[in-house]
Amino acid sequence: MNRTQLVTVMAEKSALTKKDTQAFIASFQKMITQSLAEGDQVQITGFGTFALSYYPARAGRNPQTGATIEIAGANKAIFKPAKALKEQL
Repeated sequence: MNRTQLVTVMAEKSALTKKDTQAFIASFQKMITQSLAEGDQVQITGFGTFALSYYPARAGRNPQTGATIEIAGANKAIFKPAKALKEQL
């Protein structure tokens, strides 16, 4: 399901218009992004938790030349589903 399909389904299942649904999804996405950028996690009971996970620097290899390169460490967003969501899947 892509974003357009999500907006359509959510608008059909709620009393919101497509425009209001798009605004809701955009603000929800911004809120999660901002919270993660500040180092906080976002926990939605019954659904799951969005959090940051730090992946440390590591050695890698250039597949074309075979040379060893250093891959910088990075924060990555992760999602851990709640128990209720896992059970439904």
